[in-house]
Amino acid sequence: MAGALLTLALTGSDGPSVPGEDSADVGFARDMAIHHQQAVEMSFIVRDRTDDEDVRRLAYDVINTQANQRGMMLGWLDSWGVTIGSDTPPMQWMEHGRSGGSGGQHGGQHGSAAPDGRDAPAGSGGGALMPGMATEAELEQLREAEGEEAEVLYLRLMTEHHRAGVDMAEAGEEMAGTEEIRDLAAGMVEGQASEINLMARMLAERDAATG
Repeated sequence: MAGALLTLALTGSDGPSVPGEDSADVGFARDMAIHHQQAVEMSFIVRDRTDDEDVRRLAYDVINTQANQRGMMLGWLDSWGVTIGSDTPPMQWMEHGRSGGSGGQHGGQHGSAAPDGRDAPAGSGGGALMPGMATEAELEQLREAEGEEAEVLYLRLMTEHHRAGVDMAEAGEEMAGTEEIRDLAAGMVEGQASEINLMARMLAERDAATG
């Protein structure tokens, strides 16, 4: 009985607190789930466009890691009682409270098309541009490429995808209120930074720049 009363006193009469609709935790989970979805899609595409074992191994790693992480984030959103989709522009959660104000950088990049006039990225939701995501035209180019051409395009696209993912994960680690999101984001920073270095070496082996 004493233990139950202590728990009630710590959590409040309504039970444990959960992240709110406007929290960094919810915003991060929603945005990164979409970001991960495209990384998995690109990896499935390149898996079928090349026989190179190193690229295929990287693609499998991305598929397995990011599909699993995406499932965790969607599960948390469900447990928090918030919808997976939202009318809020992507990355808006980064505009509030992050040191150095890097969230404001991203917040101004959303619209029906990319700043350079390219098509809006596939899977971005509402036509909003999320940093690092490939456009539908780029995905179609990847689908049509074969062999080393597909490998180089995938490595370039995934490098940009990871760079933006690392930036988002650093913000999530810094701003999130839940230990789950902070720990997951920290792991993403480490894992994707390592893969960025790996992809740079793979591009160099193919005499290709990052783009």
